[in-house]
Amino acid sequence: MVRTVRRVAAIVASGLAAGVLSLGPTTSASAGPTPPPAGVEVTGAGMAEPLRLSADTHPTEVSAVIDQVSFLANARTSADPDKSDLGPKYTVVVFTGETPKQAYDLYPKASGGPRIYRPAKQPSSRKATAGWFFGRLTMSETLRTVGVPLERQLDTVGGGAGGGERLIPEDAINPTRDIDEALSELQRLLLLNVAVVLTIGFGLAGITLLIRRRSR
Repeated sequence: MVRTVRRVAAIVASGLAAGVLSLGPTTSASAGPTPPPAGVEVTGAGMAEPLRLSADTHPTEVSAVIDQVSFLANARTSADPDKSDLGPKYTVVVFTGETPKQAYDLYPKASGGPRIYRPAKQPSSRKATAGWFFGRLTMSETLRTVGVPLERQLDTVGGGAGGGERLIPEDAINPTRDIDEALSELQRLLLLNVAVVLTIGFGLAGITLLIRRRSR
């Protein structure tokens, strides 16, 4: 059962890699033998040596990393970010067997959300259009779980790529503050209700007194 799951995961990883390798303009190739298994290599801040993963032995991890860049074929480029707000850089190289094919620079801790840079110069002879993209919200946790030395990020909202604010602000996750605000609002509501009841009561008493005086 485990071998079957690994085999399916490896096939999925190879399929994702094939999709990634078609991101740039390509020329048609004649049919050939089954390509070797996909793989990825990650290098970057805090890493003493490259992290190399193959779909043969780590199919789930390879699929997860490739998924971080596989959507770029249909994604629009974004404006160039402020380089001082990008945070640590991690370069991901996608392999077919032992041959590097595509390279991407990932910035999981960028201000405003993860960013990806696709350089025009690629390891293979394929041409790519250089550009910046918004990355997936899960980028930081994905890299961390496959072995990249990143701190655990608990406030990530799952989902795909897109612009805008991508992380929940820390001050928004404060249950104590929310409870205090709710109790304060409830107290104001109760005081308002008491004031309304007293006003109605005094009004009715005044009307009753006026009617009695006129009836004498």
